[in-house]
Formats: sequence, structure tokens, C-alpha cells
Amino acid sequence: MSKKILVVDDEQSIVTLLKYNLEQAGYTVLTANDGEEGYELAMSDKPDFIVLDLMLPKMDGIEVCKNLRQQKMMTPILMLTAKDDEFDKVLGLELGADDYMTKPFSPREVVARIKAILRRTQTLIQSAVEEQDPKDYLKVGELKVYPEHYEAYIGEELLELTPKEFELLLYLTENKGRVLTRDQLLSAVWNYDFAGDTRIVDVHISHLRDKIEQNTKKPIYIKTIRGLGYKLEEPKVS
Repeated sequence: MSKKILVVDDEQSIVTLLKYNLEQAGYTVLTANDGEEGYELAMSDKPDFIVLDLMLPKMDGIEVCKNLRQQKMMTPILMLTAKDDEFDKVLGLELGADDYMTKPFSPREVVARIKAILRRTQTLIQSAVEEQDPKDYLKVGELKVYPEHYEAYIGEELLELTPKEFELLLYLTENKGRVLTRDQLLSAVWNYDFAGDTRIVDVHISHLRDKIEQNTKKPIYIKTIRGLGYKLEEPKVS
């Protein structure tokens, strides 16, 4: 069965272009021309991936993204923005988008991004599952990561993670104790060259800390290694 992609954009020419290219790549495509319609389609049809424009009538892309995450929909979201405005891009990521692209763009690049994110998601789960019994999990302190179920817990509390946050946490956990540079994390988790845009890593690390650390100013799991990157480690018992 082909993956289902929802494209939400108020520019019909972009919708038509993306629909054609995605269908050529073997995907089933749903479309919407405003934020409200896009949100309703996402909730009712449960797509495997959402391409979401930032500037939309009725409900903008930021609001759609925020509302979907509040409804516990963790479908990967690629945000499109016509603005070359870093605030918009980072805000979109902070509210739960997995990736962003600035218009104008190549439709082939959009398809490549979608494939990369979907492939990376599946590869991470598959590789981790093949190395362990399905009932197994990765454990660091009170943190438990279940690759097969795409779930992570702190103690008994289930963490509400976006797909990209989970992939980042899984990669950090698999490499417990190793210092990982931002470029290494970009390559491993995003699976393509992000032209050194390491702020994406920083935003997602910040999200993970909000969800797993008791005190984000003094993290005990995800440590910043100044000038290098990040390391996930066993909390020190005081």
C-alpha cells in the first residue's frame, strides 16, 4: 500500500506541481487549500506525511501544526515558507514541524526530503529491532526507549515525542556516552546535507530536554559539550 501524503497550500500551482511529482513517486496524495481544511483532512484521513505551507487562509501553518501536535498527531510535517525569515523557520520547528523548506523550491527536492524522512524513520526502527528481542528496550537512567513501538518513557511516564524527536533520542541513546557533533546528528538523523544549519539540532535537543529533564538549565541526561556537540549519558548518582 502506498504512503499517503497531505499537501496543504493556497497556491494551486504549487499544489498541482507537488501532487503530480508525488504521485509519480508512487504516493497517494490528498490536497487542501486552506488551514482549516488541511487540519480536518489530517485528523480524518490520518496521512503518513504532511507538507504544510506557513502562510494559509483561515488558519496558518503554525496554528495547524500546533493544533495537530496538541491532538497527539505525531505525523511528520514538512513546513514550506515563502519568507527567508529564520524566526518563522525556528518557530515552526519549535511547534512540532520536522523539517522546513523555503520557496521557491524544486519539487524533486521536496520528494527527496519526504523520502529521506520516511526512510530514516523506518530504518531507525528496523535496525534497532533487528539487534534485539522485540520486548527489549534501551535504558539510560530512568529513560527507556522502545524502538519497535516508537515509544519512550521517563519512569512510567510516556513521552509525547514527534517522529523527529524520537529519532534523535533513539540515535543519542544508541550512542550513549559518545560525543556527537551537530553535523553528525544532522547527517544521521536528518539523513541529508542541511548546509550546516545546525540550529535544527539545537531546537530538537531543546525539545527533548523539555520532555526528559527535570531541570533544563542543569540537564542530567543530554549534556552540551561546548564547542563540539551533545552527549547522552547515565545520570550521576549524588
